[in-house]
Amino acid sequence: MTDQAVDTGGVQLSGHAATRGQFLGRIRELKELRADIERTGLDTLTGRKAPRARVLLIAGRPGSGRTALAEELVRQVARRYPDGVLRTRLAEPDGTPVPVERAARDLLTALEVPTPAGADEDELAATLREALADRRALILLDDATGADQVDALLPDTPECLLVAVSAGPLTGIADVRPCTLGGLDTKSALDLLTRYTGSVRITVDPRAAEGLVEICQGQPAALILAGGWLAARPQAAVSDLAKQLNAEIAEDSAGTPLSHVFGLVHATLPAPVARTLRLLSLAPAGLADPHTASALAGCSISAARTALDDLTAHGLLRAVDSPLPQYEVPAALHPLLRAAAEAQERPAELQLARARMFERTVRLLQSCRAVTEPDNLQAREKLQGTPRGLRFPTRAAAAEWLTARRPALLAAARAAVADGELDTLARRLMSQLVRAMVAHFGTQEAAPDLYGVHRLVLDVAERRDLPREKAAALLNLADVDARTGRTAEALVRYRAALDAGRAAHDPYATGRAMESVGGAHLELGDYERAADWYGRALAQRLARDERTDAARLYGRIAGAHTYAGRYGEAQRAWRAAAAGHRKNGDVAAYARALSELARVQEYAGRPEESLRTCEEALEWARRAEDTRLQAAVRLRLADTLDHLGDPTAARLHRGEAGRLLEEHDRLEHSPNTCEIRSASAED
Repeated sequence: MTDQAVDTGGVQLSGHAATRGQFLGRIRELKELRADIERTGLDTLTGRKAPRARVLLIAGRPGSGRTALAEELVRQVARRYPDGVLRTRLAEPDGTPVPVERAARDLLTALEVPTPAGADEDELAATLREALADRRALILLDDATGADQVDALLPDTPECLLVAVSAGPLTGIADVRPCTLGGLDTKSALDLLTRYTGSVRITVDPRAAEGLVEICQGQPAALILAGGWLAARPQAAVSDLAKQLNAEIAEDSAGTPLSHVFGLVHATLPAPVARTLRLLSLAPAGLADPHTASALAGCSISAARTALDDLTAHGLLRAVDSPLPQYEVPAALHPLLRAAAEAQERPAELQLARARMFERTVRLLQSCRAVTEPDNLQAREKLQGTPRGLRFPTRAAAAEWLTARRPALLAAARAAVADGELDTLARRLMSQLVRAMVAHFGTQEAAPDLYGVHRLVLDVAERRDLPREKAAALLNLADVDARTGRTAEALVRYRAALDAGRAAHDPYATGRAMESVGGAHLELGDYERAADWYGRALAQRLARDERTDAARLYGRIAGAHTYAGRYGEAQRAWRAAAAGHRKNGDVAAYARALSELARVQEYAGRPEESLRTCEEALEWARRAEDTRLQAAVRLRLADTLDHLGDPTAARLHRGEAGRLLEEHDRLEHSPNTCEIRSASAED
């Protein structure tokens, strides 16, 4: 939850166990919201079925309990929506709007709907609406900053319900009546205090307790901090806190109830704990774990864990439901923490704290990746040189950490780039994040997140005028564009990568970019340009005596000529490719090139020559001991024999091809093979 309105989060308070999720008050608001679900809308008044989902809006200032009310409403009506509850936040802790692209991707991930990497806001929003079209789901959008965000994520079906939490009205969305929150009623506010103080201190001085509620204006966040302060001081009377708050108000009449209570609580914390709290305003996405707090404050991990638990007991943090210890800074407190940090910490100290946090993140990511490479001597030595507190005992533990901390890690990358003064650290962080995610999740699964990281790398490279890194980022982004069918966009990025590679005098980047430009033209059906660009890449490979790549490029040129119907040029290129592979000692590649040459010869109307080339290819496939390749060549032979009028020989080759494929599949799935592979994976 963003605002800890009336949910104490399960913290043990002065010997009284708070029941997690127990909700107080807001009976009238809940009744109105539930009635609003069934209310006749503007469209249904005309006899038409509502074309879109009903939107319920809970409006209130941060700290008013708006998120807690939304969660309670969701809990009460969730059973009506069998396809589940989807949640996402539409603002960062500092109030920065979350891009619709990211919010839509989070919701689609929750629905287990694949999201193509690099898809834009409109495409993802359309995919989300399509995924929800035949579902009955409940969507909770927390911290909405404007109507545009909500409208983009609104399902096009009346079977879904959308609950939005915002500071004000969502002008522009039809048929929405906000449920605007003020303070809690006195009884509910006193019950909330009682959870922290116990009943005795409230009942012995009810007037003072009611006065404290009035000072806090019934605001749940302020009452929670007041309750936490009293819980930490069993001997203090409620009237003592009320007097101190009145003194705070007299000094700062322009403040809010929350700022007054926070100022008092912050001032009475032990100095190291108070400093840790202030520095948590720098925690990415408002999420902290003991490592984050330790790095920010420059203290031990155990001391940081103790401080985090103390702050949670005071109501200043909320423990996150996670397999690992994680804590969230309530959004209502974030601006107060930031103001306190800026007032009491020098800018250089804040920057040093950021640098320590990013450096710790880099080292954890290095350790997270190294544990996946037990056979890599360099990785093993680096892992042994890492402090014990930064090591992961197993690969599974590292993957669990990476999964649990994923939102914070991606936010850390964005924060490091946005900082602008820590670009070296930002580059290291992004590099290690990419490697760790690929090691644990694989390139395909991690692609949506990696696409965003590559865009951040590009931002830094352009800002710092780093052409080599710019070329690498553009190539990575273009590859994803190409894999997801955005060939025109990929072509633009490949051309930009070529320019950056030339500026950096990077032969690898320029060669890779030229070949990729050729591939994009091939995909777009411009075979002449494809062959031309492959030829440019080939010239560079030949100049650098890169024979393996040169042989491969001859094959790509041949493919482009084949598509264009220029069979003479295609045959010459395949012969050059075959010669290159044979000279390099790659027997299987030589056999494949001969097989492709035979195919082109047949296209050119020379079946006898194609037959001879196929027979030669089959002999080399046998030498390569590649059963699948032998089967493929035999099938090509069979087609050629059919064209030459020898169906009997063609049947024999097809039968042998089938036998080879069966043998290959049997070996692939034999128990011994599986056992060997399993042992290799464990090693």
